[in-house]
Amino acid sequence: MESLFAQFAILSEQALCDKNFDPYNIEDDLMKLFEVEAYKAWAAMELDQEKEVEEAENFMKEAEDHLNTAMEEAMDEFRRFEEEMNEMAKSEYDSLVSVAERARNMGKTMEKVATIAAKKYIETAVNSAGASMKSAFKAISSHSKKVHPS
Repeated sequence: MESLFAQFAILSEQALCDKNFDPYNIEDDLMKLFEVEAYKAWAAMELDQEKEVEEAENFMKEAEDHLNTAMEEAMDEFRRFEEEMNEMAKSEYDSLVSVAERARNMGKTMEKVATIAAKKYIETAVNSAGASMKSAFKAISSHSKKVHPS
């Protein structure tokens, strides 16, 4: 832009000093310089834009990498949590199965004890009834040997 003003100043000075100076030269020269300056500004702006795009892409890449790392860490933590929960559930299940098995065995044992006790009770009751019958027969047979006074 400075060269544009400097050239304008030179051409203005020539126009004032030189009577044969063609004013269209000012337009042609200034337009050429303006075009050059515009291209330079455009190129500089495009270069800045490319740098900003590259910086934005790098920032996005870093953000993606950070997000991927965070997601991987979260998934690892979730997997560890899931494994711990599975281990706890399996431990609880095994404990319940063990308690159920002991209760079943205890039930079987109690059934056997109850069966044996019932058999003993029945045997004792039958023996007692038999003994009562024997003693009743003895009592009846001892009464029949005695003579009744009537």
